[in-house]
Amino acid sequence: MLLRKGGADAERVLARERGLNRSLTSRQLTMIGIGGAIGTGLFMGSGIAIAYAGPGVLLSYVIAGFIALTVMYSLSEMAVAHPTPGSFGTYAELYLNPWAGFLVRYSYWACQVVAIGGEAVAIGHYCNFWFPGLPIWISALAAGAFIFFINARSVTNFGSVEYWLSTIKVTAIVVFILFGAANIFGIGVNAVGFANYSADGGPLPHGLSGVWMAVIMAVFSFTGIEVIAVTAGEASDPNKSVPRAMRTMLLRLALFYFLALAVILAIAPWSQSGAKEVTESPFVKVFSNFGFGYAAAIMNFVILSAALSSMNTNLYLCSRMIFSLSRAGYAPKVLGAINSRGTPLRAAALSICGVLLASMVAYFSDKAYNYLFGIALFGAILTWLVILSSHLRFRRQYPAAKRAALSSRAPFAPYLQWLALLLLVAVLITMGLDTEYWNIAIIVGVPWVIVVSAAYFIVRSRRSNA
Repeated sequence: MLLRKGGADAERVLARERGLNRSLTSRQLTMIGIGGAIGTGLFMGSGIAIAYAGPGVLLSYVIAGFIALTVMYSLSEMAVAHPTPGSFGTYAELYLNPWAGFLVRYSYWACQVVAIGGEAVAIGHYCNFWFPGLPIWISALAAGAFIFFINARSVTNFGSVEYWLSTIKVTAIVVFILFGAANIFGIGVNAVGFANYSADGGPLPHGLSGVWMAVIMAVFSFTGIEVIAVTAGEASDPNKSVPRAMRTMLLRLALFYFLALAVILAIAPWSQSGAKEVTESPFVKVFSNFGFGYAAAIMNFVILSAALSSMNTNLYLCSRMIFSLSRAGYAPKVLGAINSRGTPLRAAALSICGVLLASMVAYFSDKAYNYLFGIALFGAILTWLVILSSHLRFRRQYPAAKRAALSSRAPFAPYLQWLALLLLVAVLITMGLDTEYWNIAIIVGVPWVIVVSAAYFIVRSRRSNA
């Protein structure tokens, strides 16, 4: 393996990705991580999980939260040891093999491009709330231009904008939880209590199988937390800021997701909040109960900010993955160039072109977008599997004395990593067996792996013959 050659190859791999501007603070890292993990999935998509599990969705998010926690602790330990923008793609190359690094970086890039495209189209719909006659493609194009401008200027500018966009989301969730608690306990309005937890079939209306199916959506909701490890390559002091940001982010995410869902389930029967029957955003419902006539407009603004925040963070991730691939020789050399502000502008430009393509596909063809969504979902879970596998190899190969001195260490390793791996494999198997919704990820994901793997071996063969 690479690190068994005295560390020379490891230093070469890490050195090739240097040159980006290190200026992100711990506070910015925390909010960037939250911004990546809290998107429209919480505000609009949590109803899918509720439809599967009812009140049992809280258990689903506990299971998904455990997996996310294990992934983040594993990634944080490696990020402190090797703070590089290639992040988990570089770690896979170092501790597994170059093929794994190639596969996960291209898969993650495609995953995020599709996610941004979907958010761009969603923004078009959100803008129609205020401007009903405005074509969706205009709003999507404007959103894409805005986030490209933010990412193109400097990483400091990106961090500042993302900090405030994430602050809007966090503030909205905190206010929602507080007003929801007032609804539940009768402060200013009639108390709704917790009776809805036992309505329409009780806490587990679809049994434990429903809880497990909801885990799939819950896992997908947490994807995006990997951004903190990617930002380690541009953090001002990764040894201190990465562990601190990771701990703060995970605590806030756990509280936000769990408490927000607990409030939603208490205020209305789960059958009304479930995705198949929802007629009003549960966030709007809480504010409406207090007589806020502008609740819908306020929450539409918050959801619009959430979508912009996710787009902003995901474009950052896309550009760094392509930058890393270019520096590794697996993408055109021009994509590894850095401008005078220390930003991989060309990598960002390529990524935004992919976003525009995904946006057009999403707008003009729902069926085609389902396949793109399959790539996004499969790529997200594949990334977590590779992170956990890389960490298991990292613990065996990284010098024990150096690992003991790291400022971030994964607790109860490798046992939690193995358990999280098994749970993720079980999630993939379940997705493959579900013919109603989730099997699209496997149908698209397996051929994707074959195609990308074939591309890797072709590139490697040409490089060896050159």
